[in-house]
Amino acid sequence: MKSSISSVLTISIIIFLVFSSYASSQTVQLKFYQCINLNSELSIPFPTAFSTPQNASFNSILQSTAQNLRCLDPSIPKPLLIFTPLTEKHVQAAVICAKELNNIHLRVRSGGHDYECLSYISKTIEPFIIVDLSKLRSISVDIQDNSAWVQAGATLGELYYTISQKSKTHGFPAGVCPTVGLGGYITGGGYGALMRRYGLAADNAIDAHIVDAEGRVLDRESMGEDLFWAIRGGGGGSFGIILSWKVRLVPVPETVTVFNVPKTLEQNGTKLLYKWLHIADKLDEDMFLRAIVQVAEKRITTYYNALFLGKTERLIQIMEESFPELGITKKDCIQMSWIESVLYIGGFPPKTPPEVLLQAKPLFRSYFKAKSDFAREPIPETGIEGLWKRLTEEDASPSVIFNPYGGRMSKVPESEIPFPHRKGVICKIQYLTSWNSDEPNGEAKHVDWIRRLYDYMGPYVSKFPREAYVNYRDLDLGMNEKGTSFTQATLWGTKYFKNDNFNRLVRVKTKVDPHNFFRHEQSIPVLLDE
Repeated sequence: MKSSISSVLTISIIIFLVFSSYASSQTVQLKFYQCINLNSELSIPFPTAFSTPQNASFNSILQSTAQNLRCLDPSIPKPLLIFTPLTEKHVQAAVICAKELNNIHLRVRSGGHDYECLSYISKTIEPFIIVDLSKLRSISVDIQDNSAWVQAGATLGELYYTISQKSKTHGFPAGVCPTVGLGGYITGGGYGALMRRYGLAADNAIDAHIVDAEGRVLDRESMGEDLFWAIRGGGGGSFGIILSWKVRLVPVPETVTVFNVPKTLEQNGTKLLYKWLHIADKLDEDMFLRAIVQVAEKRITTYYNALFLGKTERLIQIMEESFPELGITKKDCIQMSWIESVLYIGGFPPKTPPEVLLQAKPLFRSYFKAKSDFAREPIPETGIEGLWKRLTEEDASPSVIFNPYGGRMSKVPESEIPFPHRKGVICKIQYLTSWNSDEPNGEAKHVDWIRRLYDYMGPYVSKFPREAYVNYRDLDLGMNEKGTSFTQATLWGTKYFKNDNFNRLVRVKTKVDPHNFFRHEQSIPVLLDE
C-alpha cells in the first residue's frame, strides 16, 4: 500500500513539474510578445513573427536553415520561442525585452551555418529564445562608391547576384557556399576564392550596424574602433547582434578562368599533393588553387579546383612555370564571367542560371562533423600516405580540403583584425565526415574517427597554438560549461585568435558587455577574478 501511494505521489509531482514548466514557458512567451509590441512602432500579429513549440510551424521554422542535421536530434533542448524580426528596430526591442525578462538568453541566427549549430541550439544555457534574422535581407549596392550595405539575414549568394546585376567588373571576396548568411559569416573572418588577391570578407568590411548589450543601435563611429575591430573576425554571438554590414566591393576582370582536374593515387596523387604544398601559397595572387580530397568506395581522388583572375593563356603560363606536374592544358580551362565562376567553384552543374543564388535555404544538408588546421610547413610524403590510409578507414563520406594562403593574406598583419592566420601559413585544412541518419550509433563512430584523424595530423600542422578557424566551430577544442570562464575560454580562444588577439577580445568584451549578456558555448569571456 505504501509503495502504491509513493508511486502515485511521484507521478503527481512529475505531472505538476511538467505543467508548471509549461505554464512558466507560456508566461515568458506572452511577456516577450507583449514587450516587443510595446517597444515597436506597430503592433505585430503573433503568427507573423513568433512561433512556439505549441505551433504546428515551429519545427519547420527551427529546421528551415539548419545545415547540420546532427543538431536536430529530439533530445537537444529547443527554444521557448522563435522570433523573426521584420525590422531592425524589432531586433533592438528583442534585446531590451530579453533584459527585462531577467536576461533571458538569446541565440541569433542569420544563415544557420554554424558548424556546431550554436545559432539555434543551446547545450548549456536554458531557457533561450532564437532571434531569426531571415527577414532582414535587403542589399543596397553603390557601384560609384564601390560598396554595398547588406543586412545580416542576406546570403552570400544574394549579395553576389545583386552585385552582378549592377556590374560585370565588381565582386566581393567571400565564400563558395551561397546560402551562408552575411551576419555571422563576417564575424568569423570569411574566406573564399578571392582571398589571395583581396583578403577576407572581414578585411573588406568598412562599417556595420549592431545592437549592443544595452539595446543601442551603433555604427562604426558610435561603437568605436575597438568594438569594430572585435566584430570583424572575433566570432559571432559575443558582442551584440549584427544588423548590417557595409562592405567594400573589389574589381574583377570581365573574363576569369576556372578548371577542376581530378587526380587519383595511381596518377601520382601523393607526389602531386606534396608539390602543391610547396607552391600553393607562392603562386601569382590572381590564382586560387585548392585541393579537395574525396573518398568513394575506398578510392581516393584529389580535385585541383582553381579560379584565376585572368584569361587562359596567362593561367597556363603560370602553371607551366610553377606546377607543370599537374599537366594543365587549354582544354582543361573554361573562361567565364565572375558570377559564373561563383557557380562553378560552388559545385553547381554547367549552365546553372545565376538565379539559383537567390535560394536562401541550404542546398546540401547532412549529418556531419568537421575540424580545421593550418599548415605552416609542407606535410611530408609519408604523412600524406598516412592520411590516405586513415581516410579509407572511414565508411562514411570523408573529405579533406586544402585551401591556399599567401598573396594578400600574407601581407595583412595578424593583429589587423582578430583573425590571425596570416604570414607563414601555407594552407588551411578542413577535415569533414558526413553520414546517414539511420546508422545505429553512427554519430559516435564517425565523430570518433575524425577525432583520431585530427590527432594523427598533429605533428604536421601549426603548434603553440595549434590554430583553428572560428567559422569552422569545433566544440572539441573546449566549451564554456557554466558561465563563461577566462581559463576555460583560453583553451579554444588562443587556437582561433592566438594569444594577443584573444586577450584584446577579452578586454573589448569586458568593456562593452561587462555582464556577459551575449554568450554561448564558445563566446568571448568577461575578465573577472577567478
